Amino acid sequence: MKKTVINIAAILSAAALTAAVPAFSVDVPMDYNGDGVVDSFDISSARRLGVSDSELIAVQDFVLGRNSSIPSYEYTIDESCILEPMGTVHTGEGTFYGGGYEGGHAMLDPVSRDYWIVAMNHADYNEAQLAGAYIQVTGELGTINMLVTDELPEGKKGDLDLYTDAFPLIAPVEKGRVPVSWKIIPLDSAADAPVSYKYKEGSTRYWLGIQVRNHRYPITKLEYLDKNGEFVEIKRRPYNYFESDQMGEGPFTFRITDIYGRQVIDRDIPLCEDDTVIIPGHVQLPE
Repeated sequence: MKKTVINIAAILSAAALTAAVPAFSVDVPMDYNGDGVVDSFDISSARRLGVSDSELIAVQDFVLGRNSSIPSYEYTIDESCILEPMGTVHTGEGTFYGGGYEGGHAMLDPVSRDYWIVAMNHADYNEAQLAGAYIQVTGELGTINMLVTDELPEGKKGDLDLYTDAFPLIAPVEKGRVPVSWKIIPLDSAADAPVSYKYKEGSTRYWLGIQVRNHRYPITKLEYLDKNGEFVEIKRRPYNYFESDQMGEGPFTFRITDIYGRQVIDRDIPLCEDDTVIIPGHVQLPE
């Protein structure tokens, strides 16, 4: 990991120091862990110390915003947002249906036909927390990757309703209902592209709905930076839009948190009243 190092020598010479002094003895601004350098470890230390949002943003900007060689996902971790350990395997029953590419509860239209799509049971869908999740589904005949675009209200925890043409890839069609296992995996299209945004029809400076799309892992929280320099959580609706009547006209700074607690900050996202436009962001969640 490359580190952004403050010029300790210049600080020491300015003080006319005549003997070697350990780097950690110098009062370096933003060096929250006291090791003499300002790097990604200081972001974590600053959060643990409970610094203000403005101070946290300052150290993030120094470490990340001014050094593009450091991945943007090294911002912060919010342990309170961790849903489950990465790689957790779920089990349930699989069925099939003919919907999900259009009009799914996650409202991800248009959904690319490059993906197999699936509806997730109500408990795991969890008020849209797993909307847009990319999951690996395994049955007796094989394993396929699927995009969560819809909800299965009557399903028990762990259950999935696969798209009709996908079901035969994991189990014999004549069985109709079969045991399946699944786990969340990174979205493949996020490997070489940033997150993106889509505004809801009717969005203006007075009220707006917004989705985060192309996220590597499912999103559990979206916040915007208000005029006081504080991050404010935006309420998420079960149909997978975050909605607010307090944000104004933009451009916006967003903090995105995934289900593993990793956070990224995305700046200068404009407001768009055209609900057909997909707006590219500048960051992506970590692997």
